[in-house]
Amino acid sequence: MDRELLIEIGVEEVPASWLPGLTKQLADVTAAQLRETRLDIDAPVESWSTPRRLTVRVARVAERQNDKEDVVTGPPVSAARTAAGELAPAAIGFAKKNEVEPTDLEEVETPKGRYLAVRKRQRGRATVDALPDVMSGLLRGLAFPKSMRWDAALDDGRGELRFGRPIRWLLFLYGGRVVPYDIRRTEVAQAPLVQEIRSGAMTYGHRFLTTSGRAGRAVKVKTFDDYRARLLEHFVVLEREERRTRIARELDVHAGRLGGRVHRAASGQGGLLSEVPDLVEWPAVVPGIFAAEFLSLPEEVLTTTMIHHQHYFPVVDDHGKLKPAFLAVTNVEVERPELISRNAERVLTARLRDAQFFWNADRKVTLDARLERLDTILFHKKLGSYRQKAERLEALSAWIATDAIGAPDTAASAATAGRLAKADLATDMVRELTELQGTMGGIYAREEKQPEAVWKAIYYHYLPTAVEADAPPTRSRLGAAAAAWAAVSIADKLDTLVGLFAAGERPTGSRDPFGLRRQAHGLFKVLVDLPELTELSARPTMGMLVDAAAGAFASGPTPLDEAGRTALYAFLAERLAYVLEQRGFDVRNVRAVLAGRPLAAISPLEARRMLEVLPEYTGTPEFQQLATAFKRVKNIARELPEAQFADAERQGPTLASLLTEPAEKALVAELERRGPVIERVLESGENYRQAFAEAAAFGPAVDRFFTDVFVMVEDPALRQARLRLMTSLARLILRLADISEIVPQTES
Repeated sequence: MDRELLIEIGVEEVPASWLPGLTKQLADVTAAQLRETRLDIDAPVESWSTPRRLTVRVARVAERQNDKEDVVTGPPVSAARTAAGELAPAAIGFAKKNEVEPTDLEEVETPKGRYLAVRKRQRGRATVDALPDVMSGLLRGLAFPKSMRWDAALDDGRGELRFGRPIRWLLFLYGGRVVPYDIRRTEVAQAPLVQEIRSGAMTYGHRFLTTSGRAGRAVKVKTFDDYRARLLEHFVVLEREERRTRIARELDVHAGRLGGRVHRAASGQGGLLSEVPDLVEWPAVVPGIFAAEFLSLPEEVLTTTMIHHQHYFPVVDDHGKLKPAFLAVTNVEVERPELISRNAERVLTARLRDAQFFWNADRKVTLDARLERLDTILFHKKLGSYRQKAERLEALSAWIATDAIGAPDTAASAATAGRLAKADLATDMVRELTELQGTMGGIYAREEKQPEAVWKAIYYHYLPTAVEADAPPTRSRLGAAAAAWAAVSIADKLDTLVGLFAAGERPTGSRDPFGLRRQAHGLFKVLVDLPELTELSARPTMGMLVDAAAGAFASGPTPLDEAGRTALYAFLAERLAYVLEQRGFDVRNVRAVLAGRPLAAISPLEARRMLEVLPEYTGTPEFQQLATAFKRVKNIARELPEAQFADAERQGPTLASLLTEPAEKALVAELERRGPVIERVLESGENYRQAFAEAAAFGPAVDRFFTDVFVMVEDPALRQARLRLMTSLARLILRLADISEIVPQTES
């Protein structure tokens, strides 16, 4: 008979940003531990969380572990039997060691040959006896952004238990009965008021709210339905979505009473409304106001102060203009909202007065005058100050505008924006509201009457930070500054990537302290969407961009050496593949387009355009025919050294004059007819559909060639001519894609 498993880990308040990931981990780790402990489940593993509790439930868990059978191998048969076939001392010793009769030994086949073995059958324990192992695995298996020592330990042989926050209680029920489990405290923590955490049938209500008795008192439960209902009686809403719905409903009501609506930055996807449900167990909303004089501050300052620093929701009117009002989400049932409002207003007003002072003081000094201060702000210990970075950005932005994206008329604006892009790091406002770096630089540049192309390029230069096609900034917001912005945005991200790889700061699977993945994603977003963002159709390759950025470090103490360059290209290739796959392109097609050439020769925009048309051909019989044979083409082409191929192409006779077999002459004719068409497409960057159509048309000729022609003949001249043909074909097709990657099973 299956029974319900219910676990609640009661903790001190967990940061809101941790809870979505932890909730998923709870279910995943519990399921993995149940499998590892050989406990069958007949229901999904469900999980919930609030700031003070992590809950997991499985409706049906088997009452007993599955039986386990282990095969223990002993000596090889050759050493375990005498010439007469009797058991040797080695076999008898093996049987004695494993407490079985010699007659119970059997022979098994292993990768190393035939060995004697004994089968040990272990009967499964009762589930209640096995569940402590599940709990230990769960507590050890949860990963936190930061773990802390809190003087606790488990009796699982591993000692100290680190956790995201100290655990205060454990609800651990199977079939309505408590599963005994202890978290003991270390000797350092032992004191009369410090107790071990022992599992029980108790949960705890809201810390401050109660209908009777003491707030936060213990509540006894038996089943999950009972647990959820009793929590609700004690002012805890377990389901996150219900908390979010309550908050959204109350926000709309209170914003309507104030004659407005909630600001889109707080209510949109990924905004404050996605965070506050993880800050409260019993949500309520109270309104507040602030002095209208603060509306003279830039909107970005007001919204950042309210949203990021106070977790308040700004209110706007029907035209989207800020009103001198806000909404705060509380974790208590509000009897006298005016008291909470008054405190919230006092805190916000103090912050806004500081912001107003910074705003007035910062504008007394121009951004240009702040560049000298950037000498005192370190970018990286091996790469120098932000002043040095600003000088690199000035030159690199101008070069990108002129030579990389083909907008020379914006080079001066891009250079100015690059020089001033980091100047706001020396302002009081950005030191206080670090989220506004770049944004405040653009606002201050606008206040100084800098051209739109300059101030917008500064304002948006940290963007994009996401890879989706509609990720900000949009073309309409960039306006006439689009090309200058693209140059500065590319320059900033390139300089950071190249510089930090030169300094040896390379991300690993678990560490990326400088956000280099985010930098690479932003870089590729700009390059992939350049026409939509700027109306420019340039196709800079990654090699020319990296070389330009690396040039600024060449004469310094930290140049980009070959090892660093190789690592950088490998990293960028991985990130470009990720960006393209996130756009919905087939993984095999992405691999084919990127594998055909080294990353230095690849243009991200060109790769995107190829991927947009490639699916039209991958299913055609001709293309499949060529794709299946192309791995063979590549392998054969490797037999001709690069230098010999180049010399033969430059000085040798034409292939048409060297080859005589009908199949090979037909393939030469196809190459001469279709090659120039593909080359023209690659040169112009237009009509990749035609290029892939021409490539697909090679299929029948290549198939006939391999059917009728043997390449590796004894005649050296003929062999080299046929290798030249294979190499020429491979080089041409690889400029489009390594199409052998598209077919899962290829002929060798």
